[in-house]
Amino acid sequence: MKLYGVAGWKNSGKTGLVERLVADIAAQGIRVSTVKHAHAGADIDTPGTDSFRHREAGAAEVMLVTPSRWALMSELRGKPEPSLAEAIARLGPTDLVIAEGWKREGHPKVEAHRAVTGHPLIADADPSIRAVASDTPDEVTWAGGPIFDLDDTAAIARFILADVGVQ
Repeated sequence: MKLYGVAGWKNSGKTGLVERLVADIAAQGIRVSTVKHAHAGADIDTPGTDSFRHREAGAAEVMLVTPSRWALMSELRGKPEPSLAEAIARLGPTDLVIAEGWKREGHPKVEAHRAVTGHPLIADADPSIRAVASDTPDEVTWAGGPIFDLDDTAAIARFILADVGVQ
């Protein structure tokens, strides 16, 4: 299982890029999974549903199984959030994992960058960033690797797959 990240500041285009990369890579017949880090608490369950009620009652984990998907929800109940490695260990077999977020971890990453955010490149201080994908690629100055147009999904996907050796 290979790991590649998409990192960037808030509103830099990370989620859209991950969505497009997954579609492009999956269309090539490569099994791809994702993990997403969120800084705020997020709830994927709806109040009032049976699974929500199970969690609220104190279940450590609740698995919801339907004919089209299953989901496993774990309650931390004061324990520290799992590391990226621990999260990936819970995934089923896959060719490539794309991690959105975890910008301070050491795995290889593409930085999503939008000039409008006003933030400097993370890549300037982070050697784990192998490429930058920007909405203003002609205005980005960075000597650490290739600079892609944020919307050139096919080129970014080719770069990632070549970088991790997945074809």
